[in-house]
Amino acid sequence: MAPKRRIIIDTDPGADDTLAMLLALASSPEDLEVMLISVTYGNIPLEGCGRNTVGLFKVLEHEMQWRKAQGKPLGFDALRAYKPIVALGADHALEDEILMADGFHGADGLHGVHTAHPHLSPEETWRSIFKQDHVPAAEVPPYHQYFTASKTPAHLEILRILKEEPIDTVSICALGPLTNLALAASEDPETFLRVKEIAVMGGAVEVEGNVTPVAEFNTFADAVATARVFALTSPTPSSTMPPVPSAKSTLPPYPEKLSRQLNLSLFPLDITTPHLLNRNYFFETLKPSLDAGSPLATWVNTFMEGIFRKIISMVGEAEEPGLSLHDPLTVWYMLTASSPEWKLAKAAPEDIRVETGGQWTHGMHVADRRGRVRADGKTAEEKPGDGDGWLSSRRGNRINRYVSSPGYDAFAPYLMARVFQ
Repeated sequence: MAPKRRIIIDTDPGADDTLAMLLALASSPEDLEVMLISVTYGNIPLEGCGRNTVGLFKVLEHEMQWRKAQGKPLGFDALRAYKPIVALGADHALEDEILMADGFHGADGLHGVHTAHPHLSPEETWRSIFKQDHVPAAEVPPYHQYFTASKTPAHLEILRILKEEPIDTVSICALGPLTNLALAASEDPETFLRVKEIAVMGGAVEVEGNVTPVAEFNTFADAVATARVFALTSPTPSSTMPPVPSAKSTLPPYPEKLSRQLNLSLFPLDITTPHLLNRNYFFETLKPSLDAGSPLATWVNTFMEGIFRKIISMVGEAEEPGLSLHDPLTVWYMLTASSPEWKLAKAAPEDIRVETGGQWTHGMHVADRRGRVRADGKTAEEKPGDGDGWLSSRRGNRINRYVSSPGYDAFAPYLMARVFQ
């Protein structure tokens, strides 16, 4: 039976990215197929993100061997049923080669897990399997059976899948900067628009940012890429394209006419931040697996200890520290989207735009909060004096922003039960 959802995960792991991938790969094959893990830079440089992604498969191979020896169910059914492709993508933002990493996830993205557990880390030659001239070794590491390393850039793998699969059958979970997606959209916008839905973790609409007072990290890291992807939700994409000088721009504008608009669901900090994995609950829940010698529990425990130390250093210990499950929330949505408890903002689809040039507001998500009525598109398409098209029926973005889920307190137990059984 075909899975209910077939997804591409675009990611920059990262602790919460890693938890998101674990949740996806631990899902039922009837619910989810991970077709591609498209790796980008973000929390750390691309090299480290690729290492963490490949390392995840090594950890899971060790974990399943351990569970087998213990007489436990192997778990990770979606991983064992479907063999995802892994492809490496962009190593910097579209218009800027300076990485915006904030150090929250540690120097290696997983708070020293490779140093602490070298036997669970990929061999130093891991990157060679993604190179065109790679010759497979006579003896392939056993964990390589769980993924296919692509020699093609990630954005082209995204397009290949969308072109080969029927329209509206593949969705994307975007967990990092949107550079890979912007590159794919620029390369072939019509093929890119064959995607069923893109669930984007990013932005801050009615709450403060987490990397500046107004900006969330993923958007801040490549605001131009985010603006370009968002523009495809508009009836007139040129109306919200970022004003990058032609001498500096690396990508061309979209064609004037496209066959359809992008279906983009936004999960900003407004909804992701309250979904917490609290420290005490995490350690108490993990302890039985950790005490029993689970390789996965040992690995995850190491980087989560680092995450909680970092949170305490930032906000103190007046309250119990908790990791906001930003990225995993998009996977939970893919698994439970039919639940009526997932609710959109009252004004959805909203015209949410991305600031790309502000000195203090770079990466800000800008929405019209004036309460004005948009032109209905029947009696009029424009409103007098609305030069920027905020009230236009033909201009501006159309973003489906989610504001509620099946429960702030329900998600952490769901994730822990799925991943650690």
